[in-house]
Amino acid sequence: MAKALKIDLEKCVGCRTCEMVCSAKHAGIINPFQSRIKVIREQEWEGVPMTCAQCEDPQCGAVCPVKAISRDEVLGRVVIDYDRCIGCRMCVTACPFGLMNFDSVAKRVTKCDLCDGDPECAKFCFYKTLTYVDVSELGDGKRRTAAELLSRLVRKTA
Repeated sequence: MAKALKIDLEKCVGCRTCEMVCSAKHAGIINPFQSRIKVIREQEWEGVPMTCAQCEDPQCGAVCPVKAISRDEVLGRVVIDYDRCIGCRMCVTACPFGLMNFDSVAKRVTKCDLCDGDPECAKFCFYKTLTYVDVSELGDGKRRTAAELLSRLVRKTA
C-alpha cells in the first residue's frame, strides 16, 4: 500500500528542523532556501509545515510540455525526470499549493520526493509532527484543519 507524509499541525512548534535535514539531504548544506519543505510561522512557537501534496492528478505534470513529471504509484509520489526537464517552470506556476520551487543554485525545479520512500523530515521530527504513514491513515479532518490554518495565515499577510 502507498504511503504518505502525514502532518499533525497541532504538534508543530516551528523549530524548522525538517527544513534543515531536507536541505542537508538534497543540497548537501543546511540552507532552508534549498529545502523541499517549508515551515510557515504563525506565532513565535507555532508553525505550519508545507510540502508537496503528491496529488493523484498533479497539475504540475499536466502543464509540463515535455512530460517530465509523472506519478510513481508504487511510492505514491509525484516525480520529476531531470533528464527530460527543460527548466521552463510552468509546473511551479501550476501547483495550486505553491509547493514546487526553482533552485537557483542547482538551476532546476525541485519538490518533495519523499526521499525515495524514507523521508528525512519525518525521521528527525522530534515532536512527531511529520510521520510517514499508510495512505489509509490520512483523514479529511486534518486536511481541512490545514486549509483553515493556511487561509488564516494568508489573511494575516494580506
